Amino acid sequence: MSQQIRNIAIIAHVDHGKTTMVDQLLRQSGTFAEHEKVVDTVMDNNAIEKERGITILAKNCAVTWQGTHINIVDTPGHADFGGEVERALSMVDGVLLLIDAQEGPMPQTRFVTKKALALGLKPILVVNKVDKPGANPDKVVNAAFDLFDKLGATDEQLDFPVVYASGINGWSSLEEGAQGEQWGPDMSALFDTILKHVPAQRGDPAAPLQLQISALDFSTFVGRIGVGRISQGTIKPMMDVVVMEGPDGKAIKGRINQVLTFQGLERVQATEAGPGEIVLINGIADIGIGVTLTDPLNPAPLPMLKVDEPTLTMNFCVNTSPLAGREGKYVTSRQIWDRLQKELQHNVALRVRETGEEGIFEVMGRGELHLTILLENMRREGYELAVSKPRVVFKDIDGVRHEPIEMVTADIEEQHQGGVMQALGERKGELFNMEPDGRGRVRLEYRIPARGLIGFTNEFLNLTRGSGLISNIFDRYEPHKGDIGGRKNGVLISMDDGEIFTYALGKLDDRGRMFVRANDPVYEGMIVGIHNRENDLVVNATRTKQLTNFRVSGKEDAIKITPPIELTLEYGVEFIEDDELVEITPKSVRLRKRYLKEHDRKRASRETAA
Repeated sequence: MSQQIRNIAIIAHVDHGKTTMVDQLLRQSGTFAEHEKVVDTVMDNNAIEKERGITILAKNCAVTWQGTHINIVDTPGHADFGGEVERALSMVDGVLLLIDAQEGPMPQTRFVTKKALALGLKPILVVNKVDKPGANPDKVVNAAFDLFDKLGATDEQLDFPVVYASGINGWSSLEEGAQGEQWGPDMSALFDTILKHVPAQRGDPAAPLQLQISALDFSTFVGRIGVGRISQGTIKPMMDVVVMEGPDGKAIKGRINQVLTFQGLERVQATEAGPGEIVLINGIADIGIGVTLTDPLNPAPLPMLKVDEPTLTMNFCVNTSPLAGREGKYVTSRQIWDRLQKELQHNVALRVRETGEEGIFEVMGRGELHLTILLENMRREGYELAVSKPRVVFKDIDGVRHEPIEMVTADIEEQHQGGVMQALGERKGELFNMEPDGRGRVRLEYRIPARGLIGFTNEFLNLTRGSGLISNIFDRYEPHKGDIGGRKNGVLISMDDGEIFTYALGKLDDRGRMFVRANDPVYEGMIVGIHNRENDLVVNATRTKQLTNFRVSGKEDAIKITPPIELTLEYGVEFIEDDELVEITPKSVRLRKRYLKEHDRKRASRETAA
């Protein structure tokens, strides 16, 4: 029980090397045996995380260094998963702030730092990737200081230690060295800094128990598992507790079954655990995020965890297309509703409510990525549904309509600057900073209504030929900025049900780009491609060649077809307009008009115009 404990979280902008750094800390602390093969990004264990190379859920692991037990929480870098970051920070006493030595502080760096400073945590600045060409560690340290100052850091927080590191090569140093050389032998400099600067837990093991649940897990054997840090008191298996939702919330009695702690990546059963330890407990069915497990005789509940409100909303509907129910296992509104309720238990930044219409639910989240990851998980589990275009969540403040404003940072090559600035200007973006790096790239910083960013990612990648980097972060609510132009092109709509033939594709090739291939099933009202012009066009996609018994001299022309656009879930959600839906099944993603019949569409457009 007398073991020294340190709890730290690793926070940073996306792709600045958090998960790779955790890999190295696990390797060098002797967590893995010599003969063990260690996979890269060992913490990202979810299939979507592995495919995309991003962290979605905050993960815990623990290492031992010089007899001190260090609990490490790896957090996501995307602002869309800010709910995960907020939860993770409630479990720790210090943070490692990683900043890329070339890119410097980015929007999400600002976001996670602001959260950490507000909680009074002292940061340790780790300048990562210092061996990259174009790295400028001094500039990064100064930029980090300015950022902390802007975010209202205390004098204590501004007096932060700096560690230089290369996560991928596994070394760290407290001193700067020569460019292109290795500055330190291993990660010991970083470990020593953690032990020196992260405060140890000061809770009293004899006080009434106080354990706040910050994350949830699930096992088919023991049911729901709560993960959290003990603030004071001691916890043991088979102990009676009270589960309280904040000081004024309801209280439920329960009994703890098992107590587990982290060792490396493993979970180990413990006979008891004291202040400062991050533990997993099971046995209580109604446990939720933010609740406090406390002593029944002397309850001492902590306030519930606060999480930022979502800014984006989408409608999840039952799939009503002619192809509905062919590929999905779960298709009814009840099944979709139950699955969303299950998601709410651990996804704290999500909100779900029923609408007045049958089989349509309104789901609110932090951003497009947050919602599309949920949809991707659902389709992999066998769900089939249709979703509408994302909309921003407006607020009425003093009778004036306000909308969320985002801060956008775009890193682009100088030759693409004109096109990007024009596109952002059309979407009501305001430029407030522009920094060339002197090597042919420029950084643009904009403030833009969140509406203007819906559907912008694809356009941005086209404008920068795939070489640009863009990231955004919610700033605040401001009065409504007026109308923003939508998609420039119309769509090609199928007029019939059936299968697509190569002959039909050949005839439609000069009309625009297709989303479908030969032999794909189509139905009336389904979107089969992008029209070259601004208007929507109804086309015959199931047309076949009329055959005769006359022979002709000369060969027939080979049909030339442009390859179709790969329709991914993200692309579909970004592409659609208000009168369109994305149909999602375990095997396919299709686009369709909300009203499948042409006369229904005309009637609906007349009603909206009126």
